Amino acid sequence: MTTVLTPASPLTAGDRCDRCGAQAYLRVVLISGGELLFCAHHGRKFEPELKKIAAEIQDETGRLNETPASTGDDER
Repeated sequence: MTTVLTPASPLTAGDRCDRCGAQAYLRVVLISGGELLFCAHHGRKFEPELKKIAAEIQDETGRLNETPASTGDDER
């Protein structure tokens, strides 16, 4: 059997952590099927266990450190 993983869509503000309800920054596609979403905190906390059961982990925690583009004077 061949498993084909399609590219995951980016996580949005509407995607919530399955553990606490905060904004999700990690999507874990399970080997058994289905997916789990986690905030950065719970993603780090459960990382060792998740790696054992994950077919794929989409990690967007880098977005937390991005600096917003500066606004022009007319937008302030």
